Amino acid sequence: MNPRRLRQVISLALAALLGLSSFVAQNGIVAAQTPPNKTEIRGYKSLLSSVIRRDLAETRRLLASGAAPDLVDDNGRTPLIVAAHWGLADIARALVKGGANPNAQDKQRYDIVTIAAVNDDLRFLKLALELGADPRAITSPYSGTALIAAAHLGHHRAVAELIMAGAPLDHVNNLGMTALIEAIVLGNGGANHLATVKLLLDAGANPSLPDRTGTSPLALARARGYTEMADLIARAGGK
Repeated sequence: MNPRRLRQVISLALAALLGLSSFVAQNGIVAAQTPPNKTEIRGYKSLLSSVIRRDLAETRRLLASGAAPDLVDDNGRTPLIVAAHWGLADIARALVKGGANPNAQDKQRYDIVTIAAVNDDLRFLKLALELGADPRAITSPYSGTALIAAAHLGHHRAVAELIMAGAPLDHVNNLGMTALIEAIVLGNGGANHLATVKLLLDAGANPSLPDRTGTSPLALARARGYTEMADLIARAGGK
């Protein structure tokens, strides 16, 4: 293993143990859902170009003339993934109608559902699910889900939508965290994360499933002084 990769592995392990989002961010190891930059955009052609210019008519014309609906840029973004970054609903519909894969992932393993959830774009999230995107898909470099990503950020409206769509409640990512645990240890304990925890518990998320150190959600919440959160977990049967 090269030294850079070794440092990243060690940092990830420490982040999981400490449960500190600030630690992760400060060490620069978060592979975020990144929209295309100006340099990438300048090289866009065909559907990638029409989508980034928000030209619905040109997008439809290109699809009708046989343009590849899932061509990718250097980061593996398809035209549909580009549309998701900007919430371009009409263009997304046209792309899927023209054959675009609603479950495509970029090189960082992000799909349109996870992108919409992270952006807290409820309109596009609902559309993505309507177009056939899978709320159960394993996404991101952390082998997580859109639900975990939304819970991490306290995007409780997206969490509710994903729960209704059948997202797995107790999926454990490669940091050893569930959606419930991320809402606790990577959140700020405020109203949005509290609402997220309540939604997860009400839907049947396991209140006692521990992190990789064996620490329960209840203990994690209490250690951070999140009294209301801890009470919710305890009432749900958490130990």
